[in-house]
Amino acid sequence: MRIGLLTEGGYPYVSGDARLWCDRLVRGLGQHGFDVYALSRSERQQGEGFVELPTQVGRVRTAPLWTAGDDGMAYGRRARRRFAECYGELAAAVCAGDAVGDAAGAASGDGSLDVADRFGSALYGLAELVREEGGGLTGALRSETAVRALESACRAPGALRAVRGARVPDLLTVADRIERTLRPLSLDWYDEQNGLGSVDLCHATSGGAAALPGLLARHFWGVPLLVTEYGVRLRAHYLDACEESGPVRALLAAFHGRLAAEMYRQAALITPGNTHARRWQERCGADRAKLRTVYPGMEASRFWEVGERGDCADPDTLVWVGRIEPDKDLVSLLHAFAAVRKARPKARLRIIGAPAERPAAAAYRADCKALAARLFPDEVGDVRGIGGRPVPPVPPVSFEEIGGPDAPSLAEVYAAGAVVVLSSVVEGFPNSLVEAMFCGRATVSTDVGAVVEVIGGTGLVAPPRNPRALAEACVALLRDPERRALLGAAARARALELFTVEQNVAAFHGIYLEIVSHCPVRRAATGATGEPQPFAVPAEAHVGARWTESGTRPTSASGPRWATEAAGAAARSGVAGVRSESGAAGAGSGAAQEPVPAGKGTR
Repeated sequence: MRIGLLTEGGYPYVSGDARLWCDRLVRGLGQHGFDVYALSRSERQQGEGFVELPTQVGRVRTAPLWTAGDDGMAYGRRARRRFAECYGELAAAVCAGDAVGDAAGAASGDGSLDVADRFGSALYGLAELVREEGGGLTGALRSETAVRALESACRAPGALRAVRGARVPDLLTVADRIERTLRPLSLDWYDEQNGLGSVDLCHATSGGAAALPGLLARHFWGVPLLVTEYGVRLRAHYLDACEESGPVRALLAAFHGRLAAEMYRQAALITPGNTHARRWQERCGADRAKLRTVYPGMEASRFWEVGERGDCADPDTLVWVGRIEPDKDLVSLLHAFAAVRKARPKARLRIIGAPAERPAAAAYRADCKALAARLFPDEVGDVRGIGGRPVPPVPPVSFEEIGGPDAPSLAEVYAAGAVVVLSSVVEGFPNSLVEAMFCGRATVSTDVGAVVEVIGGTGLVAPPRNPRALAEACVALLRDPERRALLGAAARARALELFTVEQNVAAFHGIYLEIVSHCPVRRAATGATGEPQPFAVPAEAHVGARWTESGTRPTSASGPRWATEAAGAAARSGVAGVRSESGAAGAGSGAAQEPVPAGKGTR
């Protein structure tokens, strides 16, 4: 089958979100073909170029989200009137009550579905207007007509109380943010021959703007939509708008809530990455019958040697790995480690952080270093080494980066410590904990996000922003090597069962087959006059071989010769989605692949 992979700010660019996960998924499903439709978030990201793409990627189409790209086209009178009607309906649906609460109510059947239908009809009406007019939506979404429609919706009876006081600057800000989110409506990706209309399945790797092309493909051609969310976009929008005025926050929250509800309503299946994300989706109206939890796959091979060995270089060392930013709450960790040092004077804390890319992250790193210097002043002692030369004391807290002389690789970092610590106050899927589990390390972490779901009963958990509880858990494991070893072995077994790349790829292989079998795309062939032609596309047209042209036909029920030739021809020509009944793999696989039963590995 051919998959339309929809991404935002990630694959196939060199940097970005979920890049590694998408690359492993595409390479792991070599029997399918992929067309990548990517939205870039910055000029820098777009300028960095693509990663090396596998042969099963047949088409890559990109578009920027960081620039408006107005085509300068102006609508005529009839088109302006139609735009005003559609945008007015969209604004009215956004302002008509709590979007998230209404979505949950709609799922329970209390009558709120009418508002969701109005929002969906207005959204698809705007998309149809773009197709008929050939563009012009970007300028219209920023026009005075759009701002007046928002103002009327805010002043209408029954509108949200929080938006009634919206002023003109607030409305301009909201119109600008809505235009940015709806930019995918103006793209030229929606073609039945060379666009999203030609794929068998759209797989959106996140919600929000990335899922919009999938919604339109479903609306125009009935292409089924699969939505994967490892980080809930709606939650990210809430956090991004926290510094805006009250009316702006309320309007943006309502708009993104309506969009998320429409996306969940139209999706054939939704695959959250953990229960934390699943709860957000259910709150936004996602049908539980459509939800399949699929944990993100991570590469376990690079941690295999450390996990097999099991020992640690220093039984008194704590290791923290991640991005140094306020959400990770290193301040609480440093205060907790001060209490650890009182109970274990030889304890050491190694903070391994990625290089700071933003000024705010660099400033936070400097603040943490200053706090560490105050809590743990340099110990000046007359320590003599070889030849009687003084040996500088090992600092109790060190800030390091991956690739340095003391931290050449992640595996060696985890191997150097006895306990891995996570101190976050906000966390999605804790990748550093999974890496530590692959290495067979006992963990101490805060109870945030999907932490408890990931570690199960294989680590200790403390409340967030509680340095005392965090310190007590660390001391308990440092004092008990047998307990550390037992928890580490259990953690490794759990990680190898649930969080590997192989598990993730197998789950999506089964989900793809399930969706296409239940929701096939019905494409009708038409003649020169536009009349439908029954039986114009025979079953043989889906086989990647040319035996129908050469006159060679299967002469037996099993047909091993032509089935094998079909699979081989597909592999040579790059045609994906071909599979013989005998189990011969399609393009790029090189080995037989057993089909995964529907739903296997998705829970």
